[in-house]
Amino acid sequence: MDSELNLKLKALVDGVPHPIANLANASALLWESLENINWAGFYLIENGILVLGPFQGKPACIEIPLTKGVCGAAARENRTFVVENVHEFPGHIACDCASNSEIVVPLHAKDGSVIGVLDIDSPLIGRFTDEDRVMLEEFASIIESCI
Repeated sequence: MDSELNLKLKALVDGVPHPIANLANASALLWESLENINWAGFYLIENGILVLGPFQGKPACIEIPLTKGVCGAAARENRTFVVENVHEFPGHIACDCASNSEIVVPLHAKDGSVIGVLDIDSPLIGRFTDEDRVMLEEFASIIESCI
């Protein structure tokens, strides 16, 4: 069953042929809809590194190697990471020292290759649940269809 958030995303991006605009609206929707977050946005792979895309929150790291941080791990391993305490994650990149937990979902091209990640941070330890993971993986699949 689709969550209300995912239904709103579908309504925002349906038939819109502008990938950057769709990512920008998606990050704004997350920012307005999710409680207890301090960053929500996208990194897209360019020349083998993750490059900052549309987001909401404080200024962020511009480039992230695929060998570093939660974002790099999610892209490299092609799986969602739910990190209860980022300070315990090996190689964590602290773009905002206020972030304490994180969820990162890979984004895929039509051929299944990883093209980027959806990244959401929270100042709360343990903010993200398995229910969040399921909902945000569906959110990511909606994004994949319009970028």
